[in-house]
Amino acid sequence: MTDTLRTPLYDLHVELGAKIVPFAGYDMPLQYEGIMAEHNHTRDAAGLFDVSHMGQAHYTGDEAALEKLITADLSALAPGEQRYTLLLNDQGGIMDDLMVSRPFGDDGLFLVVNAAMKANDFAHIEAKTGGPLNVIEDRALVALQGPQAADVFSAMVPGAGDLVFMQCGVFELDGVEIYVSRSGYTGEDGYEISIPAGQAEAIVRKLLSDGRVKPIGLGARDSLRLEAGLCLYGHDMDETKTPAEATLMWAVAKPRRERMDFPGAARVMQMFADKPARKRVGFVMDGAPAREGAEIIKDGKTVGVVTSGGFGPTVGGPVGMAYVDTGLAVPDTEIEILLRGKARPARIAKMPFVEQRYYRGN
Repeated sequence: MTDTLRTPLYDLHVELGAKIVPFAGYDMPLQYEGIMAEHNHTRDAAGLFDVSHMGQAHYTGDEAALEKLITADLSALAPGEQRYTLLLNDQGGIMDDLMVSRPFGDDGLFLVVNAAMKANDFAHIEAKTGGPLNVIEDRALVALQGPQAADVFSAMVPGAGDLVFMQCGVFELDGVEIYVSRSGYTGEDGYEISIPAGQAEAIVRKLLSDGRVKPIGLGARDSLRLEAGLCLYGHDMDETKTPAEATLMWAVAKPRRERMDFPGAARVMQMFADKPARKRVGFVMDGAPAREGAEIIKDGKTVGVVTSGGFGPTVGGPVGMAYVDTGLAVPDTEIEILLRGKARPARIAKMPFVEQRYYRGN
């Protein structure tokens, strides 16, 4: 049995009373005072998440070679900007989703990839581009999220409040160099902050010293991202699904579509033009929430499967994502979901379920 890893903040999580669970090979905090309370606090004030299990890397190689593997237009990525992009296989299947940014000016790219996929992603990128790719093992990553996150953080880090959604840079906090992007995985305004591992606990304690900030676990991170309509890799997307099926074509930059030079472009663009046979949608229902793997029924026939589901505290009821036959991917379409062998009524719903509140400037 493989031992789980620990982030630089593990001891602090234990001190703060977190319930620790294994996740993506790490011992991670599921919750501190309860998922519902933590979810609501993030919506109302500011929540602090440990996401140090994610993969961080500095790429200084041929950017044209890297661009051939993803869907972003790197030539249009200016210093201080970040993009959400997809790593695709040769058939256009989604190998991972990731963030790529230029916080270091012209000195290469900063990549943040999903925890469970980081070894595969980095090996694939190095094999296909020849690197150099410096995998960063000595930095923590935290996310400060919520409507009061900017007030809290900008008071400690002058200039951070000037960033807008998907901008980034290198800043200093108490003499420590930190990489900051105005982004996150909750649908709320906020920041992701890369910190040297040795100084991570001190900086997190400083953030938590502000009464508006509380530590938040993976449970609320999942309910927040679900209400925001954000995909979880390995669940709502994987190598068997293309951007066209996952309704992520917005992540394929327009010049890349026009040039047809991203992996699997011919298949993906044909699928997009003709409409794929299945499509990712949101749904709502009453009663108990549907979980991943539940069958979706229409007129007695199986027409799809749930990929994410749970209770949405802000929505006040169960929400989820699923892949259904494209003809049914219309808001308010009535469907049924099999729960413990019993068909339960549900309906297709627009996403996000809760309005995203990213800061895009005044």
